[in-house]
Amino acid sequence: MEGVPATMEAVLLTGNGGFECLSYRTDVPVPQPGPGEVLIRVGACGVNNTDINTRTAWYSKSVTVATEAGGGDGFAEARTEDSGWTGALPQFPRIQGADAVGRIVAVGEGIDPARVGQRVLVEPVFRGASRFEATYFGSEVDGAFAQFAKMPSVHAHCIDTGLTDTELASFPCAYSAAENMLTRTALAAGERVLITGASGGVGSAAIQLAKRRGAEITALASADKADGVRALGASQVLPRDASFASESFDVVIDVAGGAGFPGLLVALKRGGRYGVAGAISGPIAELDLRTLYLKDLTLYGCTILEPQVFPNLVGYIERGEIRPIVAATFPLSEIVAAQRAFLEKKHVGKIVLIPGE
Repeated sequence: MEGVPATMEAVLLTGNGGFECLSYRTDVPVPQPGPGEVLIRVGACGVNNTDINTRTAWYSKSVTVATEAGGGDGFAEARTEDSGWTGALPQFPRIQGADAVGRIVAVGEGIDPARVGQRVLVEPVFRGASRFEATYFGSEVDGAFAQFAKMPSVHAHCIDTGLTDTELASFPCAYSAAENMLTRTALAAGERVLITGASGGVGSAAIQLAKRRGAEITALASADKADGVRALGASQVLPRDASFASESFDVVIDVAGGAGFPGLLVALKRGGRYGVAGAISGPIAELDLRTLYLKDLTLYGCTILEPQVFPNLVGYIERGEIRPIVAATFPLSEIVAAQRAFLEKKHVGKIVLIPGE
């Protein structure tokens, strides 16, 4: 491939466990794009919960506690045979990184060579042959914690914007997850929505995207982050352990789960909708089925993106309808420091890694 080196810097995940499983290397072979694929030079890549969850084996059903409990050292007693988000053991070594922006430097068979040079934002969920069949970028296939990454051409979306690579890298995973929940729950103008985990990547994205839809937003965040969350568009910011009057909201957007889950359903109006795409406060929750069926509630588990979600997101970015929230940047070589900062949860928005030139 003309102008593309034979090797690159990358971070290899060598197994399930603590930070010792992250191996920064400068001699990793550059991937070759196959039929229907493109190769990009990565400009920036965001850090996400899913990176840490895969490393620590939190997705295993043997783990029943919050993500932060094993974020640094991993979960020593976790089974590993189901430690990936699909319920299978990931193949190691694996290059993680689901949030990617870059420029196409090579194309595989069947792809128009004119794509070379295009600036692209990568859709992190690669849809399969059926509705609920998918491959996750940086999980089942190598991702963008590297100087170069390959992906199906159809998931490398051209983008025309003056935003920097660092700013664009804050969008793919968090904003698509948030927009997917809002799409699945059909949040409409004038409706009241409650958003948990509002200072994190997905939560802060959900606030902007819900505001874009004309909804009235109540957000849950710690007191020290309330001003930042309010500035994103929340009309009310409450503590994470707040109690709610029954039948207060049309929609709940949840990435926290845990002990607060029962109260979220109580807070929904009759016929309300609940969307979930995370469980950072704990995956095991109590459900009173009477609340569910007597109030005619609908619960949506949201992982695989609806087909229109990512193209819509690109349009929002290009029209300036949403803005990036970047909390901090780190060189790719300092991925451990970046994940430590991520786990401290002192930031609002996204932490972004920058590979070398």
